[in-house]
Amino acid sequence: MEKFFATCPRGLEPLLAEDLVAAGAHDVRVVPGGTHFAADWPACYRANLHSRIATRILWRVAQGPYAKEDDIYALAHATPWPKWFDAGQTIRVDVTAIKSPLKSLEFITLRIKDAVCDRFRADSGKRPSVDTREPDVRVQGFITADQCTLYLDTSGAPLYQRGLRQKTVEAPLKENLAAGILRLSGWQPGTPLIDPMCGSGTFLVEAAQMALNIAPGSGGRSFGFQRLRTFRLDVWKDLLDAAQDAEKPAQPMQIFGSDLSPVSVRAALANLDRAGLLPAVSLGSGDIREIAAPAAGGIMLANPPYGERLSEQEELAAFYPELGAALKRSFAGWNCYLLTADLRLPKLMRLTPSRKIPLYNGALECRLYEFRMVAGSNRP
Repeated sequence: MEKFFATCPRGLEPLLAEDLVAAGAHDVRVVPGGTHFAADWPACYRANLHSRIATRILWRVAQGPYAKEDDIYALAHATPWPKWFDAGQTIRVDVTAIKSPLKSLEFITLRIKDAVCDRFRADSGKRPSVDTREPDVRVQGFITADQCTLYLDTSGAPLYQRGLRQKTVEAPLKENLAAGILRLSGWQPGTPLIDPMCGSGTFLVEAAQMALNIAPGSGGRSFGFQRLRTFRLDVWKDLLDAAQDAEKPAQPMQIFGSDLSPVSVRAALANLDRAGLLPAVSLGSGDIREIAAPAAGGIMLANPPYGERLSEQEELAAFYPELGAALKRSFAGWNCYLLTADLRLPKLMRLTPSRKIPLYNGALECRLYEFRMVAGSNRP
């Protein structure tokens, strides 16, 4: 068994743990921002292929105490990197820290990079070069107050990059956060689902993939583990074939999207088309304050704008009461979920949320508010 750490958007760690257990992980331990686990290589491949929640899956290759930068260099130099990849491959080193007394993360990053290269030079007379944009191999350092852990990234590009998104609009939602919100809402394929502020269609793509049993990693992207010496092509090919055999053909489903912006609707259309999901989703254009619900009940998800400038906040303060009125008028019988960083939203909508779940959209602290809509006022 190897040791791994999977990262995810904060607030989704229990869902990530479910994904990892389903992939075959053992000793799963949830911490803020991710999950430690043990697994064999097929389970690692499976987690990269199937987890809708993970951002990266990191393989732990070294761990030790430190007091100064030289100790971290020594730990990295003692780690047998040439066993796992080739000097002809490019590398990138990233470091994160919690409560570390050391002054400069940039300097520690440089020391780890030097140690990796020096180890290669000592073993083979050659050294890998650095590529910060599209490296073959990513080395990740994690430093606490007195411990340094070194990882090799088995994912490569972040796992929320499914290899599907073609068009984006301003501030698109990351795919793994969208998938997590779908899971938190309790939505199941067959239940009507609408995103009436769909932007480039992230909720719609994720929902259609879930409904059609399409593995999020099967869209033609590559993974970091494919560039390591430990890679077993036969095992990976079997897993990929099994995932593709389990997919259902795209067909009309009760998944609906609309947006006020024609640019957003075109972007959503392009993304659904590229993903081969266009038949599964009904897409239209319209204002959330005016559209009719597509069924008597279901799940509504939306990521409304949250203004950072004062003028935007004033506009939203006028918009939220209209949004609340529209939900009461048109979405009685629906469970409505709104993700926002604007904590004024429920009060200004004049609605009382039945749940509020803290989530992070990147570094931005948000709330996922659940409103169970009944006819008339929702206030107790």
